[in-house]
Amino acid sequence: MITAIVLTLVLAIILVQFHFFNEQVADAKTTVGELDQKSSQNDQIKTQTAITRLEKETGYSLGTQSVSVEEWKQAKAYSEQFYNDSEGKFNKKWGLFLTYQSMKADIDPAIAYELLKVETGNTFDPELIGPETKYGHAYGMAQFMKNTAPWIADMAGIDYSEEKLFDPYFSITLSVTYLDYLYDKYENWDEALTAYNRGIGGLKTYVANEGTPRSGYSDEIQEMASNHDM
Repeated sequence: MITAIVLTLVLAIILVQFHFFNEQVADAKTTVGELDQKSSQNDQIKTQTAITRLEKETGYSLGTQSVSVEEWKQAKAYSEQFYNDSEGKFNKKWGLFLTYQSMKADIDPAIAYELLKVETGNTFDPELIGPETKYGHAYGMAQFMKNTAPWIADMAGIDYSEEKLFDPYFSITLSVTYLDYLYDKYENWDEALTAYNRGIGGLKTYVANEGTPRSGYSDEIQEMASNHDM
């Protein structure tokens, strides 16, 4: 009889301890979940703060109402990669700005970066003035002419002035906007890139002569962009 009572008491104690243990586990899971949620919220706040700071420093809106933490990490990775690839000539703020402008337009950031590399002869010089042609000079990092830049700036929704042609963020914005326009028009990079290089009329002449929109310019940019595996 006593043995049965003892066993009953032992079982009762075990059940109470087991129930208490389960409650502790549940509380621990809740605490971890709350911490994860709080950490995620903090990361999102830090990301948005960094985006706001970048917009203030560049003077240009990135047009991204809510940038995810993963997008921010990806932009930082691209920025670091472009910085290293250019041996520091393409600074990290430019890389962040270019990546977000490209994301907004659904363009591969590596295409936009490699285009600027080719256009500047790997100097990424914001104050570059191209050689004189029958159409005039091309200016800045994206090498736009004065007859082309104004309507692309209008397309991008930003004000145009000749001095802005030497602003790297203005150049990046125009180059991504124009690439987006050309890709939407042709739906392939061979035509879009060759048109960027030769102009829309020049593309037609090139295709008539060569039988293909593919060019050394388009090949070089796409091949180099493929090396930026993210």
